[in-house]
Amino acid sequence: MSKILVVSGHTDLKNNSFANKIILGHLEKIMPDAEYVYLDSQYPDWNFDVELEQNRLRNADVIVFQFPFFWYGVPSLMHKWMEDVFVHGFSHGSKGKALVGKKFLVSFTSGAPEDLYRTGGVQGYPVDDFLIPLKQFAKACGMEWIGYVYSGGLSYASRHDDEKLNRMKAKALTHAERVAEKLRSL
Repeated sequence: MSKILVVSGHTDLKNNSFANKIILGHLEKIMPDAEYVYLDSQYPDWNFDVELEQNRLRNADVIVFQFPFFWYGVPSLMHKWMEDVFVHGFSHGSKGKALVGKKFLVSFTSGAPEDLYRTGGVQGYPVDDFLIPLKQFAKACGMEWIGYVYSGGLSYASRHDDEKLNRMKAKALTHAERVAEKLRSL
């Protein structure tokens, strides 16, 4: 089986997450051989061990970014990690070949329901349109974009409504199963 690296980009998974915490917890149970990196707990000061992170990436066959969709992209913590770790000469440029051929999957959630992400909808565009920067990121690093797993309607604000909470928990567990299924199919 491929070596899988799952990187959690949530800025405060322990105290300020519902869905991503469930997704990652379930993934750890059903895919215990994957390596899991929790940026928020490992780097609370946002000072990354670049060499360690680059070695993790080098050793992986498949790289998964797990995150909540914040302002139409990855959270600030994950973005800074990308800026610090994916540097010229490592991940891109004429000598930056460390990630060439690795498979890249994004797994993300949004508070807004999926049907709001469509042309003419409240969000204005389909969710695919918001992923162009990540697709280009994969291309620039020579990684193979293998797609995404997305679930909407998972709002942290709804965690105090038991009916919504139960629906969201089931949806988060299903999301994790979809990620695992996609990874097992590689």
